[in-house]
Amino acid sequence: MADLLLGGDLPVRRLGFGTMRLTGPGIWGEPRDSSTALRVLRRAVELGVNMLDTADSYGPYVSEDLIAQALHPYPDGLVIATKGGFTRQGPDAWQPLGRPEYLRQCVEMSLRRLKLERIDLYQLHRIDPQVPLADQLGELATMRAEGKIRHIGLCAVEVGQIEQARELVEVVSVQNIYNLARQRHRDVLRYCTREGIAFIPFFPLQAGALARTDGVLQQSAAAQGVTPSQIALAWLLHQSPMTLPIPGTSKVAHLEENLAAARIELSEAESTSLGSQWSDEP
Repeated sequence: MADLLLGGDLPVRRLGFGTMRLTGPGIWGEPRDSSTALRVLRRAVELGVNMLDTADSYGPYVSEDLIAQALHPYPDGLVIATKGGFTRQGPDAWQPLGRPEYLRQCVEMSLRRLKLERIDLYQLHRIDPQVPLADQLGELATMRAEGKIRHIGLCAVEVGQIEQARELVEVVSVQNIYNLARQRHRDVLRYCTREGIAFIPFFPLQAGALARTDGVLQQSAAAQGVTPSQIALAWLLHQSPMTLPIPGTSKVAHLEENLAAARIELSEAESTSLGSQWSDEP
């Protein structure tokens, strides 16, 4: 499986690692077992992961701190993608805030926590409907010009929003919820594939639900001697050369299982059969 060239200059392997699940319940506070969280991060890199996805709102701040604690000084070629534009009010509580001065603060503090001089991929975690998009992306573009950001990405957007954003800045990635059970953003995936934009599906395993399902997914897994979650990840990789799934976990064993999905090959018929068994969700 060929690497994906993020932004035209950053080669990344097409199974990354999402760090959201390393925090406490409700993506709030410290993990139950910090030593295990650190082991998971180190093991991911040992197994060849060279793209970590995080955000200042995971914890908040906890995920970024763990990455620096586990891996700094970073190995050559490791891409750390983070996000800003969400405030946290408590467990499972999120509120977008896209004022330029706040986004600048987010970037500056992420640089400090991650011990970086430049963030390889900085993603607007949500578009704030209360702030002009030109102001939000304009501030990120200014910080890119200052050398604080290398590339800019978007999260949770529709095609029209991507097109609007691209009139303001170069967009190298889009991160949307997408998995076998939730395929509503197929048009976004097609657009990103056509335009050479990395498509980063989050919740690629539907928070573990796809590992427990039956039917065609279970049958395909049994036929290949693998797990349903591995087939679900292989299906995502099969959808486009621009897909970059970021399955997250707080357990080393699950990490190793997820990353082994990169070795699974699906036929076109298998992929179509798997994809057609699910109904789109809003």
